[in-house]
Amino acid sequence: MTYSDSEVFCPKVKPLQKLRAPRLGFRNKHWMKSSTMEEVIIESLTDDSYRPIDRAGLAKKLRISKKKLPEFHQTVDDLISSGKVHEGKKGRLRLKASAGFVSGVVKKVSSGAAFVIPNERPADIPNPDIYISSRDIKDAQTGDEVLVRLTSKRRSGGQRCGVIEKVIERAGNVFVGTYLESQGQGFVRVDGTTFQSDIHVGDPGAKGAQPNDKVVIEMLRFPSATRMGEAVLTEVLGQRGAPGVDTMTVIHGLGLPHEFPEAVLEESRYQASVFDENDLKGRRDLTGETIVTIDPATARDFDDAISLTRDKRGHWQLGVHIADVAHFVTPGGALDREARERGTSVYLPRHVIPMLPEVISNGLASLQEGVVRYTKSVFIEFDASGKPQGGEVANSAIRVSRRFAYEQVMPIIEAPKKHQSEVSPEVLTLLQRMYELAMLLRKNRFAAGALTMGVPEIEIDFDDNGHVTGAHERHHDASHEIIEEFMLAANIAVAQILTARDIPFLRRVHGTPDELRLKGFQEFCNGLGYELKKFQSRREIQKLIHQAEGHPEERAINFALLRAMKQAEYSPEDFGHFALNEEDYCHFTSPIRRYPDLTVHRLIGELSDGRSPVSDSMSELLQLGKHCSKTERRAEKAERELIRIRLLRYFEDKVGMEMDAFITGVENFGMFCQGVEIPAEGLIHISSLTDDFYTFEQTTRTLTGQRTRQQFRLGDTIRVVVANVDVDRRQLDLRIADNGRRSKSKPKTSGASSHRKSKDGASAKMRPKGPTSNRKKAKDSVKFRKRRK
Repeated sequence: MTYSDSEVFCPKVKPLQKLRAPRLGFRNKHWMKSSTMEEVIIESLTDDSYRPIDRAGLAKKLRISKKKLPEFHQTVDDLISSGKVHEGKKGRLRLKASAGFVSGVVKKVSSGAAFVIPNERPADIPNPDIYISSRDIKDAQTGDEVLVRLTSKRRSGGQRCGVIEKVIERAGNVFVGTYLESQGQGFVRVDGTTFQSDIHVGDPGAKGAQPNDKVVIEMLRFPSATRMGEAVLTEVLGQRGAPGVDTMTVIHGLGLPHEFPEAVLEESRYQASVFDENDLKGRRDLTGETIVTIDPATARDFDDAISLTRDKRGHWQLGVHIADVAHFVTPGGALDREARERGTSVYLPRHVIPMLPEVISNGLASLQEGVVRYTKSVFIEFDASGKPQGGEVANSAIRVSRRFAYEQVMPIIEAPKKHQSEVSPEVLTLLQRMYELAMLLRKNRFAAGALTMGVPEIEIDFDDNGHVTGAHERHHDASHEIIEEFMLAANIAVAQILTARDIPFLRRVHGTPDELRLKGFQEFCNGLGYELKKFQSRREIQKLIHQAEGHPEERAINFALLRAMKQAEYSPEDFGHFALNEEDYCHFTSPIRRYPDLTVHRLIGELSDGRSPVSDSMSELLQLGKHCSKTERRAEKAERELIRIRLLRYFEDKVGMEMDAFITGVENFGMFCQGVEIPAEGLIHISSLTDDFYTFEQTTRTLTGQRTRQQFRLGDTIRVVVANVDVDRRQLDLRIADNGRRSKSKPKTSGASSHRKSKDGASAKMRPKGPTSNRKKAKDSVKFRKRRK
């Protein structure tokens, strides 16, 4: 999108020009009298020396006084709303591009050319991405934010072309790669496909590096079409493929903070020294109640526990008790600053990077069996039909009566007499009540329009050295659904309590999918023989998923729906949660591992004490929401990246091996496939389909042979051969086996099986009728596979 000068630039004001050098900000009285806040901000952003910074940095640079901060934030919001200023993905501010220029993010392709994805995507341009030829990229790299000058050239289909004028903001300048030497000089071949050539790092042997070592470099000069890149080698991680090196490669490559500063560790040790479990002043004493936890067998940080009673009316009183992390993490302290910066714990294969030091996450805050722990409790009353009647919150203290692993729960519920010697009568009654209420809540939730999808989750098996040995579908039964339903209920109840009091807070929002995407999903389903009459209706979508279950098209429909969904994010804005069909929703139940939950806990704590909570301003919450959404995505990317590396290492010595796979993506250049038994994803390039000339159909995501009419479409199962493996470039090349063409099948549009493999906002399949049926697992994590909600 382009903008006229009048939309972007404010008139120059002579007094501001004179005061540019001193930068005294609003603490200079002359500036206050002669200029408006908007003029001061615009003037700063138009300065030739300005480099994009976030609001806090700009306020500091302009020396905005504390008294003037609200006016400053409001003015920035107004400038963004009016289209004069753009707030980047890292919260950094810059003026919108003037006429003939577009700002956006670079995505390079293997040919050396690139596309720039505009920050503002105009609705009136079918293909708004801008093509940049290799000679016009300069030294921009994938992920960089750039300013593009549009040219008069057009590609086929009318796609715009441009020239990169400058890099506005680098995606990063720290990279990981493999060290090598040539002609007496050191070089690094950076992992992935970001750079097409090696990076020069000077004299050989820096930091003791040996050829084939994995190393960390900091870029000094990015490579371009006319010059070599230069960097300084900052750290040697170890020999390529050695135990632990792949993990550190991902940690450094994504800039994950993994070691706690001494000040943070010191504060956590101090909290441990002053904690007195016998001091229950100001807390509701629940230490005599029957309370249980249900977690994975390998879990060490237990942050949720459940109590449940039923009165003579048949009403349920559910208690959800969450570790009171806020008690140990003081706002603004070293612990808080570090937790905020990390945003979330990162769960990698065989390695966890916690948001908080283990003395807090696995000790003081963890709800361990038989010990007193501080909690934030939510009490929700449900009538006999499972409809909520109201809720309250409290600062509390509990003593967990019994800790269970998920695998232990359903055998006890299904055969109570057989296991009566293993649990007390009180605990047995509690488990049975929990199952009864959870299944009732689950039934009501889906009846109300909650959306589910059936994409199974695969768990990879590793040996003691971290090498892949196999994979299996992740265990999931009704015990997971019990906890999932109670966590969802608590998150909804807390959000409703805060909303009713007009308290700003970080919500977990999942926006309504774009109408064009849903329309495309409808057309895709129609092409498969499935009718979707109202593509914006959750019930219609769920009905379609139900019809497809057990048929060849099931996987294709679920993958296509995932692509149509938006990602969930953190924001104070009241956008609702599309997949859960809830107007008010937040994350409250995992403060040990998620910073947004911790911010909600602080508000709940003040409410419980009878005080009026003091929340951050809307603009501050917007920034925090963006940051937490970003750290969440970074954590997910790290997990995917390390799993991909491990899977590629598994296939390194298996070139030529045949395996069954299913198609996860279809593009005009080929199709992506994922192994059935070992879930590695690779590309079958269209150039390898030599038996026919294949055309790509966008609507149905299908490749069709012109002569044979052979089709390959999303979700199809085919037989493939491992053609090439490149771990460092993260590439797995596949080709279709000689007998790998799928057999054609006629779509079935009616008849629903009694069981649904589906996935909702909490990563769970829908409940079959009986407790012994297999179900898909989740806890309170509201997400989709591949695209988190």
